[in-house]
Amino acid sequence: MFVSKMTLNQSSLFGQVDDLQDLTFIERPIRRSLKTAEEIEKLTVDEDLNDIERAVYLLSSGQDVQRASVIINLPNLVRQNPAETFRRVVPKVREVLHVAGADMQLAAAGSFLTLLQDDIVLIQTHTHSILQIVLLNLDHRDTVVSNAWLETLLSAIDALPKETIRQEILSPLVSKAQLSQSLQARLASCRILGKVACKFESPIVKKDLLPLVRSLCQDVEYEVRSCMCRQLENIARGIGLDHTKAAVLPELVELARDEGSTVRLAAFDTIINLLEMFDSDDRTRVIFPLVKTFCEKCFKADEAVLASLSFQYGKLCHGLSASFTEEQHLWFLEFYKKLCVLGLQHENGHSDNQVYPLELESKYALVRRNCAYNFPAMVLFADPNHFLTELYPTFSSLCHDPEITVRRTMAEGFHEIVKLLGPNVHFIHKELVVLLQDDSLEVLDALLSHLQETLELATSRGEGPGPESKQLIVPELVPALAAAEQKAALSLRWRVHERLLQRYACLPRVVSADQIYFRFLQRMFAIVTTNNVLPVQREAARTLCMFLRYNRKQEQRQEIIGKVLQELAQGRSYWNRLRYLDLCEIAMELFSKAYFCKHFLIQALELVNDPVANVRYKLCHMLPQLRSTIRLPADKHLLQQLEFCVRKLLCREKDKDVVATVRKTVLELDKMDITEPYHKRHERDLLDQKKEKEETLLLEMEQLERQQSEAKLTSDKHTEKKRRDSKTGLSGTKGLSGSTSGATLSTSSGKELRKAKLARSRSLSSHPTTPKMANPDKTLKVKDSGSCPGKGKNLLPMNADEALRSHHFSVAAASSVLSPTPSASSMPVLIRSNTTNTLVDHPHQHQHRSSTLDHRSTNGSKDTQSRKLSIQRKSNSFGMQSGRE
Repeated sequence: MFVSKMTLNQSSLFGQVDDLQDLTFIERPIRRSLKTAEEIEKLTVDEDLNDIERAVYLLSSGQDVQRASVIINLPNLVRQNPAETFRRVVPKVREVLHVAGADMQLAAAGSFLTLLQDDIVLIQTHTHSILQIVLLNLDHRDTVVSNAWLETLLSAIDALPKETIRQEILSPLVSKAQLSQSLQARLASCRILGKVACKFESPIVKKDLLPLVRSLCQDVEYEVRSCMCRQLENIARGIGLDHTKAAVLPELVELARDEGSTVRLAAFDTIINLLEMFDSDDRTRVIFPLVKTFCEKCFKADEAVLASLSFQYGKLCHGLSASFTEEQHLWFLEFYKKLCVLGLQHENGHSDNQVYPLELESKYALVRRNCAYNFPAMVLFADPNHFLTELYPTFSSLCHDPEITVRRTMAEGFHEIVKLLGPNVHFIHKELVVLLQDDSLEVLDALLSHLQETLELATSRGEGPGPESKQLIVPELVPALAAAEQKAALSLRWRVHERLLQRYACLPRVVSADQIYFRFLQRMFAIVTTNNVLPVQREAARTLCMFLRYNRKQEQRQEIIGKVLQELAQGRSYWNRLRYLDLCEIAMELFSKAYFCKHFLIQALELVNDPVANVRYKLCHMLPQLRSTIRLPADKHLLQQLEFCVRKLLCREKDKDVVATVRKTVLELDKMDITEPYHKRHERDLLDQKKEKEETLLLEMEQLERQQSEAKLTSDKHTEKKRRDSKTGLSGTKGLSGSTSGATLSTSSGKELRKAKLARSRSLSSHPTTPKMANPDKTLKVKDSGSCPGKGKNLLPMNADEALRSHHFSVAAASSVLSPTPSASSMPVLIRSNTTNTLVDHPHQHQHRSSTLDHRSTNGSKDTQSRKLSIQRKSNSFGMQSGRE
């Protein structure tokens, strides 16, 4: 066994030796390919020759590489010495091109195009000599070379004057367009005709070019007819609206009925591009029947043309929509619906037994993808108000299409559909969730391009038929967004994950703060602390700061900040502490200076004692930014802390990179207040004031909403208690009314009288009364003192409600007095929209209004209580009299 192993090892070793020997044989031709002395002698040029003589010498006796270099350098030679270049060099170039290869021909085409476009040639004779060379090489046997020269000519036509084009190009064009010429020459003639048509006036085009156009439209080769058909658009624009109907439209109608599918497709595309040049009568009588026949024929027998038809369908419908009858409008809409399900239900009549099923299926998928591309245009064509009845089934089918490319195209245009639907956007909420939960990451990536716009429109306009429609989408949308993030995180495409987190920064404007707090916030912390991709971590930190910035609950904000400090600033991993510094950079952009200094700055400065040099190194780079957030003289203690950190780094730092960075940072800190222009500092201060104003406004809105919710909760509790008390009092009232009716009528039986007396005695025993009720002033005094004789339970809810209102006014006034913001006058616009009983005004006016309201509420409660006590007194006295009787 050991011998067999040795044998195997020896054989592998010998195999490697043989491979090395093969490599030596490969190297031998390389050594022999070095230039010999004779070849070097041929490549050597006399240094005393000038540029023109050297070019002539190399073109005459040089090698192909040298000739190509001369041709490439031809524009520079013309700039330096145009007369000598055209007299001696250009004729040599013309001789060389007769036998030159494809590479030299392509180089010459590029050089001559530069000469014609850059206005280097200023003499007509020179232009003539260049155009002669270009036209001569149009008939090159190599198709690639001839096409290169044709593109050179077409590009040069834009820069040439009319007379030059008429003399140098149109004159030989008549002969090249004849049937006796080659197919390549006739195809080139078609493109040249289309290019020069826009350079001349309508009479010249009609007289000189139109006969050639008609001849080429009737050519025996379908390639020529198709090429000329695609140039009819330029011809029509050249002859104008008046002659298009008589000269171009008959040719288009004839070509649309051609036997070749490519010719029919070219005619169809040209008709769509020229729709605005036809009047309503032509669209109704000529274009519509022609297009209808073309669509039906392609749908039944020519799947290859359907791809182009479906791509142009939206433009076709909009071009003809103004001339459509109701029946024609419906026909085009129904045909579009058939195209959208082509290949899914075999709408074109083919059986399941196809010869090339995969190829045919790819064609059908391309048609459906083009339909998805045109869907926003078809929504506009069908009227967004009729979307639910006309296009929603088709829309749902395209969003659930088995092909990924179709669903991705729908996701790319989803924001356009949302814009068009407007108030009816709630119809497509379900499909939005479906695309977010799609199995393919490509679909999600396509949806991300305009996700922020889509979400904002989908939620802000989601009223629909009822006011609860906007609330119904959020429970479905939030899990879909969370699942999309999880799917992107599990994939290897971290850029998609980064883009998704960037788009999630708009969620505070889409979903509630509680949903963000419970569904997304913890996930952002997990990404920042555990993800392995740095751009994804930083984007998650930015999104986390956006969530914190627009959170309107103080408890949640404090908890988020505490968690940031605990898990990042004080984290065990230095990687997390670096992420805290990244988060500080983001926070300086989003928050005001006061907010940053209050919650983030001190913890950032404490990292000067971090045991890892990378953290201290990053902190040193951030010191100028941190210094810019300190406002003097209010934050003088923070400036002292920052200077203490710098001194500590200068004295105790041992890492050489950190020391070098600290020294540079000290110089930057010294220059900060001197080198910065005043206008930049002023703009930054204004922006910071705006941020601080928004933060203060959020705090006050939160406080007012909390007061409002507490007042509403208390009011609901008192209302419920009052309702229960009213039910209890209702039974007592029934007893009293029963005793009164029994005493008055005296027709009831003795048993009923005893029951009434028993009920009266129970009701009176449950509500003790004072024996002396004759003096109403004393009753009011007792009421003012706080004790409640008589029916105290019935009066308690009214007193509590009045006291709550007066307390609410006093709290609002106190909050406005103690508010630290100086911009209270600009805030009532938002505050008044959220509160009804709270007034934001001057503090002294608050106190005056509060005392006035308290006085009024006290007087009103006294009047109400006096009326109730008088009624109670009468009912009690009447009840005692009836009892004695």
